[in-house]
Amino acid sequence: MKKKTIICRILSILFCVTILTGTFTSTASASSLTSDSIREKEEQVAQAKKERENLQSGLTDLQNLKRELESKRSDLKNYVTELDAALAKMEENIADLEQKIAKKEEEIGLTQEELDEALAREEAQEKSMALYIRFTYEMGSPSPMEALLKAVSFSDLLNRADYVEKVVAYEKMLWENYQTAREYTQLCMEQLDLEKDILDQTKENVETEKQDLEDLIDQKTRDIISYETDINTKAQAIRELEEEIQAEEEEIASLEAAIAEEKKRILAENGSVLTYDNGPFKFPLATYTRVSDDYGMRIHPTLGVEQFHNGVDFAAPKGTAIYAAYDGKVAAAEYSATMGNYVMIDHGSGLYTIYMHASALYVKKDDIVVRGETIAAVGSTGRSTGNHLHFSVRLNGAYTSPWNYLK
Repeated sequence: MKKKTIICRILSILFCVTILTGTFTSTASASSLTSDSIREKEEQVAQAKKERENLQSGLTDLQNLKRELESKRSDLKNYVTELDAALAKMEENIADLEQKIAKKEEEIGLTQEELDEALAREEAQEKSMALYIRFTYEMGSPSPMEALLKAVSFSDLLNRADYVEKVVAYEKMLWENYQTAREYTQLCMEQLDLEKDILDQTKENVETEKQDLEDLIDQKTRDIISYETDINTKAQAIRELEEEIQAEEEEIASLEAAIAEEKKRILAENGSVLTYDNGPFKFPLATYTRVSDDYGMRIHPTLGVEQFHNGVDFAAPKGTAIYAAYDGKVAAAEYSATMGNYVMIDHGSGLYTIYMHASALYVKKDDIVVRGETIAAVGSTGRSTGNHLHFSVRLNGAYTSPWNYLK
C-alpha cells in the first residue's frame, strides 16, 4: 500500500511537471495576455463602435444641398460654380470612402487572424484544464485538507503544505489563463463583427454617395436646359453665354500672352524654347461614344442661336481617361464656370490644346507632359449638360479645327 502511494506521488509530481511545461509551451501566447492586452482590445472595440456611429455623419445631405442651391438658380454662373464645388467635394468623399473600404478589408483580415489565434489559445487552455481534472480524478488525489491531515511529522506537514500551495497556485493559473483567453476571444469576435458591419455600411455609403452625385449632375443638366429654354430668360441666357464665351476667350488669350512673354525671356537668356515638331496628335480619349458636337458654326441646342463652336465634343462615360494629345508643358489646370475643370497645354510654336469639363485634373500648371499621358478624367463640370470632353486646338492666338491634327 505504501509502495503504491509513493508511486502515485511520483506520478503526480511527474504529471505536474509535464503539464506545467506543456501548458507553458502550448499557451505561451496566453501568458502574454494581461489586463493591458484586454484593455487595449476593449479600446479597439470601443473605437470600432464609434467609427460605426460616425459613418452617416460624413454623407452629403442631398436635400439640404439642393435647398441651398435653389436660391442661386437665377444666376446660372454662380449656380454652376457652387454646384460644381459640391460635386467635387462629393467626389473626394467617394474616394475617401473607397480608401476606407480597402483599409477596412485589410483590418478585417488581421482581426480574423487574431481571432483564429485567440480561439486556438482558448482551446489549448480548455484542453489543459480538462486533462488536469481527469488526471486528478483518476489518480484519486486527496483534497488539500486531507493531504495536510495525513502528515506524519512536522517536516512532512511543511512539505505537504508547500506541495498543496503549488497545486492550488497551478490550478488558479490554469483557470485565470482560461478566463483571460476566453475574454480576449470574445472581444476579438465582437471587434470582427463590428468591422464587418462598418465595411458593409461603408460600401452602402459609397453607393448612396455615387447615386446622390448622379442625381445632382442630372439636376444640373435639367436646370441649365430649363434656364436656357425658358422664354422669360432666353435673351438673358444668350447674353450670358456670349459674355462667358468672351471671358473664356480672354482667359485663354491672357494665358497665351503670358507664355509668349516667358518664352521671350527664356530665348533671351539661353536661346532654347519649346517647339512643335509637326508630329501627329494622339486621340485625347481612352474610349468615346460619338462626336456629340463638331467644330465650326452650329445652332445652339437649347438657345436656338447660331454660334461658333470652337472645338469638338466627344461623348464619353464619366471618369474616362483624357490623354495629352502631344508633348508639352501645362499652361493651366484649373476651374472656370464656363469651361469647368480644364487643362491647357503649350506644345510650342504657338500651338495649344485645351481639354474642358473634366471631373478631375491629374496635372498642374508647369508640369511637363508627354503624348498619351493621362491628364484628366471626363466629366460634366462648368456649363455642360452631359459627360463629354470638349477638345480645342489654338494656333497663333486663334481656334483651328482639331481634325487637322488628329490623324
